[in-house]
Amino acid sequence: MLIKEVKSRAIKDSRGEKTIEVSVNGAEPASSPSGKSTGKYETKPYYKDLKFCVCFLNAWDEGVQVRKFDDLILFLEIIKKKLKLKEARLFGGNALFSFESAILKTLAAEQKKELWEVLNSHVRRFPRPVGNVIGGGLHTKGKIKPVFQEFLLVPKEKTFSDNVKMMKKTYADIGKGLKTGKVNDEGAWSANLNDEEALKFLSEYSNIDIGVDIAASSFYEDELYDYRIIERTQPAHIEHVVKLVKDYGIFYVEDPLQEEDFEGFSEIKRLCREAMIVGDDLTATHIDRLQRAIENRSINAMIVKPNQNGSLLEVREIIELCKKHNIKTVMSHRSGETMDDALADYAFAFQCDFIKCGIATKWRECKLKRMEEIENSLK
Repeated sequence: MLIKEVKSRAIKDSRGEKTIEVSVNGAEPASSPSGKSTGKYETKPYYKDLKFCVCFLNAWDEGVQVRKFDDLILFLEIIKKKLKLKEARLFGGNALFSFESAILKTLAAEQKKELWEVLNSHVRRFPRPVGNVIGGGLHTKGKIKPVFQEFLLVPKEKTFSDNVKMMKKTYADIGKGLKTGKVNDEGAWSANLNDEEALKFLSEYSNIDIGVDIAASSFYEDELYDYRIIERTQPAHIEHVVKLVKDYGIFYVEDPLQEEDFEGFSEIKRLCREAMIVGDDLTATHIDRLQRAIENRSINAMIVKPNQNGSLLEVREIIELCKKHNIKTVMSHRSGETMDDALADYAFAFQCDFIKCGIATKWRECKLKRMEEIENSLK
């Protein structure tokens, strides 16, 4: 396939904020989500700004031949040379990811394949979905709300479709129980609860695993964790988190400590042997951060957000390194999403263990529906 034309523009994400969309040779466009709660180690979304990246891509005049996924390296070299960058991802996580994804969508159409087949045609194992059911932290408005950012459902049925049904049913039941019609940025229920009240509510559903994204960096300042009514030191915070995990049987624990505390993560993992201790801000979908986490034995699971990095080639390398060290991978959406459903293809093709893409709202549901389409096509 020869790259003949690249078109790019700014579009609005689910939060009404601008993000980038790219199409190649007039094929299906690709777009990037954007995060509200961002780690300081993730790649900046754009080189200079969104407008610059859009103009740069619209001026693309390199007729590159693409035959396979690994040919993306050709574009990385061109971008580095044109912009005199040390690394291609400095073009911007959102800009580079959207461009690469658009190239792969065009290649799939040209070869009459599904997107996931262009990356890995031999895969058959499906990830388990992870969905945000009660919101808190930076993702939720209101004075009375949980400090922790997300309270999650992780169904454990035999098929992906059955997992989605279980997750949606539980989501609806919880909404009725909370008696709230309000939802946050990600479609999670907004409720006047503290962290422990939310966990107690979820723990009553014994047929589904539960999780929490603590997003600890968002309430960490001056070496203290600010719980609004109380401030906790690192040891007191660890003790509190461990107690919650054990008291409520929490299966999935994301970012339990601030993004510099590799040793603290390791301590929580040691004390909570049955739980998934998941790095997000800690690892930021960057291989050097992952290597440090491996050295410190900090995590047994890792969030993978393609636009935190930008390069899908490096995303593949990160996932392969995780597998080598028995670290579970969680392909994840962002709070500001688009209707692009390619996240499902990437989660499947890279054989991630989980896909975290929400439960409700059209921007989340399209990813779940896409994964169900893939599952149904292989029956």
